[in-house]
Amino acid sequence: MRTEIEKLRALIRYHEHKYYIENEPAISDPDFDALMKKLEALEASDPGSIPPDSPTQRVGGGAELGTRFQHRNPMLSLNNSYDESDLQEFGDRVHRLLEGAPVEYVTELKIDGLGVSLTYENGRFTQGLTRGDGEYGEDVTDNLRTIRSVPLRLAETEPTVPSVLEVRGEVFIPKHRLDEINAQREAEGESPFANPRNAAAGSLRLLDASITASRPLDIFVYTLNYAEEFEFATHTESLENMRRWGLKCNPHTACHKSIEDVQTYYQHWVEKRHELPYEVDGVVVKVNQLSEQEALGTTSKYPRWATAYKFDAQQAITTVEKIGVQVGRTGTLTPVAILKPVSIAGATITNATLHNEQEIQTKDIRIGDKIVLERAGDVIPKIVRVLTADRTGDEITFKFPEQCPACGNPVQRTEEEVAVRCMNVGCVAQLKRRIAHYASRDALQIEGLGPATITQLVNKELVRDVADLYALEVEALSKLDRMGVPSAHNLVHQIEQSKMASAEKVLFGLGIFHVGETVAELLIENFLSLDALSKATLEEIESVKGIGPQIAESVSNFFSHNQPLLGKLREAGLNCFTVVAAPTQPQTSQTLDGFFSGKTFVVTGSLEGMTRSEASNEIKSRGGRITSSVTSKTDYLIAGEGAGSKYAKAEELGIPILTETDFFAKL
Repeated sequence: MRTEIEKLRALIRYHEHKYYIENEPAISDPDFDALMKKLEALEASDPGSIPPDSPTQRVGGGAELGTRFQHRNPMLSLNNSYDESDLQEFGDRVHRLLEGAPVEYVTELKIDGLGVSLTYENGRFTQGLTRGDGEYGEDVTDNLRTIRSVPLRLAETEPTVPSVLEVRGEVFIPKHRLDEINAQREAEGESPFANPRNAAAGSLRLLDASITASRPLDIFVYTLNYAEEFEFATHTESLENMRRWGLKCNPHTACHKSIEDVQTYYQHWVEKRHELPYEVDGVVVKVNQLSEQEALGTTSKYPRWATAYKFDAQQAITTVEKIGVQVGRTGTLTPVAILKPVSIAGATITNATLHNEQEIQTKDIRIGDKIVLERAGDVIPKIVRVLTADRTGDEITFKFPEQCPACGNPVQRTEEEVAVRCMNVGCVAQLKRRIAHYASRDALQIEGLGPATITQLVNKELVRDVADLYALEVEALSKLDRMGVPSAHNLVHQIEQSKMASAEKVLFGLGIFHVGETVAELLIENFLSLDALSKATLEEIESVKGIGPQIAESVSNFFSHNQPLLGKLREAGLNCFTVVAAPTQPQTSQTLDGFFSGKTFVVTGSLEGMTRSEASNEIKSRGGRITSSVTSKTDYLIAGEGAGSKYAKAEELGIPILTETDFFAKL
């Protein structure tokens, strides 16, 4: 009977491949279901002999999320190109580094999903990890097993499958299936997903694999990262073999002899992208020869042999219906344009941040104005300009409030800052923002703790500070609006996992005024733990290189007034009070070469091409230093959109100012 069972398993794998990978089903759905039922009945007679790669074993029990493993090689990000000149610079740089050797390029669509790595041992799927922070990923093996386009056993073809194989891919949800998922979530009292990417990421990290199995997840594998005892000459050759082994690769891959041909491919998909059943946000360009990839190498963050050629930000015209004001975690009042809903790149946009009072005045944005709106990188809505020629005379000039819109206390303005602040420490709006900051990706990364949930937690007085998060229980959370029991379990799990965060992440997450990621790293490098820092004197804090008197005073004041909060965090079991920070790796001679070496930079405003954190990391990797304040010792200010008081201070002191374009050119 075991021979019959194995033949049936092989037949079902064949039909799964035809249906989910080749999109060419060979039998009807009822016939396929009949084969599965027959296999289940046969396996039931000998349950102890069912292998983990049987087609019946795609859905197991609860997924054990939270366990992190180190990637065999780092899953690096891609550097971005935004126009034809950026692409040409990439090509010129590759030719220069390869000393003029002929270069062949491979182009692939950049799928907007969640990056994962898949490991196969002796042809059987054994482990799947998320990208995570690039070095360590979260184990999502059980949930990846539920994706029908992820083969549990690779095809036995020539060449034979490597004994150990690691590939990387992008998990996504087709665009047309998002509405179905959101309708179901709303019926169950859950909040809808904003876009297909969020839906894919949320689905892959569920604790209940059976729920993941109900989601229409799909995958495209794009890179062969490791193949034991196998060597390929080109990327295209590795793609051909991955397809031969039964892995699903995107069909729209092409090979080119020149950058000009790459541009033609890119332009084709600029016009055709909306016809695809999945979201794409650009084209990935790779050097085809693997020996040339190795020769080009990587930076600390990006491979030098690849770039992501992003699609242009898409624009639309809409109307500013009103201007509201949000209160941030430090009391900063930020104006927000409330817009007549407009669709851009498949997303409905209803508001756009205006950064500060100065930007409203500079762009002369009025209530009732028609404006040109774009999504930078197809993500962040931004008002490009006002269509002043369309004004009727009924537009209203916005006046900044003199009282905090959340608590009614008077706001404060200073000559040193563009920002307008509410100084009431008891302001509920600030508490909500502080919790959101604490849970953010750059801090403790508590997924599932969104604005709607935070608002309910604060309004119902379930949370009065960030430490109260660790006392939340499933029963209380499941009673919140749009929060079912599965989501409550997930959130409690995420909060529990956040206890493992490093001391610098927690310090940054506490939202101390003037303490960004770089300052948090400097302080923990010197004091080694949050406990030691909390007991330090003002003089000891100020003695740290890179920490000025303003920052030192802010840190000292925070710890002197917040010992009860620290006590609650300590009692909750956070590791940051006991784990000693790892020593910083010494800089190599390579990192100290070039424009950035030995110079001090300040990054301010909003950058489109990367976050400020990413920009800071790029500078540090090249031997530069980052500080948060502009002083006479600052060598350069890097100014993005909405740069305020630091820009004015740099001009006053004669500090050179780099635009984002200048900065990318220096990189």
